[in-house]
Amino acid sequence: MMNTQQQVAADGFVIVGEEICQKIISRADAFGAVEAVFAAMASGDAYNFPVVREAIGHADALYGFKGGFDRSGLSLGLKAGGYWPGNMDKGLTNHQSTVFLFDPDTGRLSALVGGNYLTAIRTAASSSVSIAHLARKDSKVLGMVGAGHQSTFQLRAAVEQRAFEKVVAWNPHPDMLPRLGAVAKELGLEFEAVTQEELGAQADVIITITSAFEPLMMADWIKPGTHIACMGTDTKGKQEVDPALFTRATVFADEIAQSITIGEAQHAVAKGLIAEGDITPIGAVINGTHGGRASEAEITLFDGTGVGLQDLAVASVAAKLAREQGLVTPITLG
Repeated sequence: MMNTQQQVAADGFVIVGEEICQKIISRADAFGAVEAVFAAMASGDAYNFPVVREAIGHADALYGFKGGFDRSGLSLGLKAGGYWPGNMDKGLTNHQSTVFLFDPDTGRLSALVGGNYLTAIRTAASSSVSIAHLARKDSKVLGMVGAGHQSTFQLRAAVEQRAFEKVVAWNPHPDMLPRLGAVAKELGLEFEAVTQEELGAQADVIITITSAFEPLMMADWIKPGTHIACMGTDTKGKQEVDPALFTRATVFADEIAQSITIGEAQHAVAKGLIAEGDITPIGAVINGTHGGRASEAEITLFDGTGVGLQDLAVASVAAKLAREQGLVTPITLG
């Protein structure tokens, strides 16, 4: 009986479009794939390739590549895409990407997978994994900083990890908050639009998911015992929280190298507030080689920069399920 990779070599590659991804990939699928690849990264079984990210000088777009190889999951490939700020006016999502998967045994193309929905659901899974492993068990109030496209994915994933009762939210443009409030109501949660300082005072878990280039949450506003997942900073210069918060918190990241260069930690490191050795990969907590939260009063911070291996892991699941369910037709390049 042929395994998946041998089957790919035998019958060609598949194209898994956005509609199929939305149909077959659940939040649980994404959580499992991201958790497993974080664990593989921490144990040395998976690694990311250097990121290429460029302003192309056209349409104000950022474009680049993220790739890697997971020996344990046998995922090899890259995600190509970026951010086109004018797409919303064209009825398109600003973030556009495609995942290319290759057979690690032969180098042959095994799948082309639409990356837009997968990027949203894998990013939400990343913060969700951090909540599962680092947030206090009795967390009741979820704080959302940001109310853009990604925020609803974050909210839906987060509420599956703790018995939240209320969502408090702030966004630079308050007119965007009602959509987030509608999702909270759908999930049976109380919703309140608040100031940033009040959000810090109430929230047990905070997710920041903006494209800010300045601190939106100050260190003094975060109460003891809070878990904060910083998910918006993925480029040099971006920033969502006060660098001083890193001196109050125990810091974790998806990948330390990215965290200190393009992630939220870049600012604290640049100011000499923390060093690379002060950051722990979240995979070490998943693997049990780090204890995670040490006390109920400890502030934990997860720097989610977004790594290529997340995309490959979730795309691999999508390609596998699409094949198994007969939703795709293999193609050969000759």
